[in-house]
Amino acid sequence: MTRTVVIGATGHIGTYLVPRLVAAGHEVVAVSRGSSEPYQPHPAWDAVERLVLDREALEAAGELGERIAATRPDVVVDLICFTPASNEQLVTALAAAGGDPHLVHIGTIWTHGHATAVPVTEDTPREPVGRYGTDKLAIERALLGEDGRVRATVLHPGHIVGAGWWPLNPAGHFSPSAFEILARGEELALPNFGLETVHHVHADDIAALVMAALARPEASVGEAFHAVSPQALTLRGYAEGMARWFGHEPRLRFAPFEQWAAEQRPEDAAATFEHISRSPSCSMAKAERLLGFVPRFGSLAAVQDALAWQVAQGALDVEAAAPGSPARDARPPASPGSPLT
Repeated sequence: MTRTVVIGATGHIGTYLVPRLVAAGHEVVAVSRGSSEPYQPHPAWDAVERLVLDREALEAAGELGERIAATRPDVVVDLICFTPASNEQLVTALAAAGGDPHLVHIGTIWTHGHATAVPVTEDTPREPVGRYGTDKLAIERALLGEDGRVRATVLHPGHIVGAGWWPLNPAGHFSPSAFEILARGEELALPNFGLETVHHVHADDIAALVMAALARPEASVGEAFHAVSPQALTLRGYAEGMARWFGHEPRLRFAPFEQWAAEQRPEDAAATFEHISRSPSCSMAKAERLLGFVPRFGSLAAVQDALAWQVAQGALDVEAAAPGSPARDARPPASPGSPLT
């Protein structure tokens, strides 16, 4: 039986990954900082070994890597590593312990900076913008370079969505206000011409890609893969698709970014700038070619699944949505054992 340690197991991706691992016969050690529960219940968690570790505190003491290595893993899936130093501590300990585990690291498509041609492929020369993307690229190079000390695979997700948290919205930030405006059939303001792009991915598709990478180590070790939906969306296309999901014809208004930003909360405008200044649009061809993986969710379907959960929780009011619209029939959260997990 494969012994698999998942670091950050109760978060976005782990909520979907752990049940998949259990179903595939893995002996799972779920590592989390506290006693938090996954975003959705699933009976598979009853078969999981829970290990509470404070990553930040243990890393400060130089002990995190050793604690993970002591679990004797065949596979380590690191969902919450954000700095090269953090990765180095884990890799050093795993290499010293022997056993040749397979490390799957979750990166980000923000390792790409400004695209010159789209969709962007994994072998495109990269010049990330900002500390987050720069650090994640440094981690990838350390793991996949010639001096790599463990067998490693790197997955680069887009904007992760799923049941339990708000998706990046058509205005490029995370406030539910944009969805509420569209649900009421009101006019939504977008920056510029609404032609910048965002690229979502359902957390369950990332989990499925992890499984595909583990199933074909001969093809995945030493490689980096995008983890996104089949196509990015323009802000305009995203807004139009969601307006129709709520049963309304789109009502959109456009303004130059500075003018648009002046009408928004500062934190929302800043988040939008962070996203549209990158305007990601990434290819999934490599994952299909090497791993036979094709995402199950398109961008709109992934967002709508996440919003269906918000509707079921009463966090998004769809009373103003048109009668008969898909939003009014939004399904409740996935029940234990559902196909989603």
